Amino acid sequence: MKKILIIDDEVNVALLLSKFLTRNGFDVQTASNGTTGMECLKNGSFNLVLCDFRLEDTDGREMLKNIKQQYPQTGVIIITGYSDIKMAVELIKMGAYDYITKPLYPDEILNTVNKAIETQYALMEDLHDNGPIISKSKEQRKNTPNNEFVFGNSRASKEIIRQIDLVAPTNYSVIIIGDSGTGKEAVAKSIHMNSPRHNNPFVAMDCGSLTKELAASEFFGHEKGSFTGALYTKIGHFEMANGGTLFLDEVGNLSYDIQAALLRTVQERKVKRIGSTKEIDLDVRIIVATNENLQDSIQKGRFREDLYHRFNEFSIHMPPLRDRGSDIMLLADHFLVIANQELSRSVSSFSPEVVECFMSYRWPGNIRELKNIVRRATLLTEGDEIMMKALPLEISNRMAAFDYGVTNNGSAISQSENIEIKQNRHDLKNAALEAEYETILKVLKEVNFNKTKAAEMLKIDRKTLYNKMKAINLK
Repeated sequence: MKKILIIDDEVNVALLLSKFLTRNGFDVQTASNGTTGMECLKNGSFNLVLCDFRLEDTDGREMLKNIKQQYPQTGVIIITGYSDIKMAVELIKMGAYDYITKPLYPDEILNTVNKAIETQYALMEDLHDNGPIISKSKEQRKNTPNNEFVFGNSRASKEIIRQIDLVAPTNYSVIIIGDSGTGKEAVAKSIHMNSPRHNNPFVAMDCGSLTKELAASEFFGHEKGSFTGALYTKIGHFEMANGGTLFLDEVGNLSYDIQAALLRTVQERKVKRIGSTKEIDLDVRIIVATNENLQDSIQKGRFREDLYHRFNEFSIHMPPLRDRGSDIMLLADHFLVIANQELSRSVSSFSPEVVECFMSYRWPGNIRELKNIVRRATLLTEGDEIMMKALPLEISNRMAAFDYGVTNNGSAISQSENIEIKQNRHDLKNAALEAEYETILKVLKEVNFNKTKAAEMLKIDRKTLYNKMKAINLK
């Protein structure tokens, strides 16, 4: 029987928790303060500790520190009031499994307790059978064409890898923060693949493309006939990701009422399809990504603070590519291998001029821009080396500050002449595609790759923009 220790100086709360968990099959012991709690741990082995953040003789921070130092294999859940949520999140980063807030709800308590114990068992089995998950991920750190996340050599990349190793084996929700194109989804997939959930689904959802009307159906699903146009039963993304990981990109774009429904689902770990009375139990890890400052959105009333704290059990900040100088050519080589496979080409390298150009360019579109430029250059290259003429204008003219280019014999040519030379290499159809590519890329950069704003500026709808980006391999 799984053993739980409850440490709470409110006798009534401890008694109610004890009776409830005992009825649900747990062996429960209680302690009224931190000192007594540590004595209980010394005299017996416990799978889990439920510890109130505010105790008469200590606090949750000190208790967590002592428990993790002396009994590292024992899970800890913090019981806290709403005003202490920020501190509870900090305690999670220190090693607590999760927190539950007062007033306490039976379903939330039972679900959180069960998941905490399951996670502890999964980690122990992995340690016993295979060694730590972290060790496995380090052994497999080789950049292959199938890799979503490319392991770089820069200090920033090494810090990201360290954080992935740290959080992947846990069940924490994660916020990945960074500019568009920095590789947030790749990091989310890496966390999933190095977690105990790696054999279960990874489901990605672009919150930026959701309308208010469709969001509930996409998240929670619906039953046939539940509303006008519901011609069939639809499984929502939460249900699709059950047992695995749900990745929510551009989460800051969700409407406030959808955030409220999302909060309830995250807290209760249950989902109900629109038009159904049946609740479905959820076991989903949530990873979200944003290029916005959610703290500012909270201050402006656009994002719920309680939902933010539910997501922010752990955070990873993605640096822009310009701050990862030593990774640029490593990434470029990786994308070249992928492009060769996609296009059945055998381009082997970049010319010294291209390497110098790549290293001096600011990369406003980050890794996504680099990937697209390498793919495009591979398509345009006829030999085995990518030359400057295969690069888009904003890249190839970078070293001449957009005023002059330099020919192979060293003579200067104007930018207009350079454009004419490039366009003479294409027929009319390709020239039109080239112009469309340049326009779309320019607008995306101006709006920091916000697709909604880009579509408005281009005077097309978002779906058309997606289709055009797909057509020119601009993903």
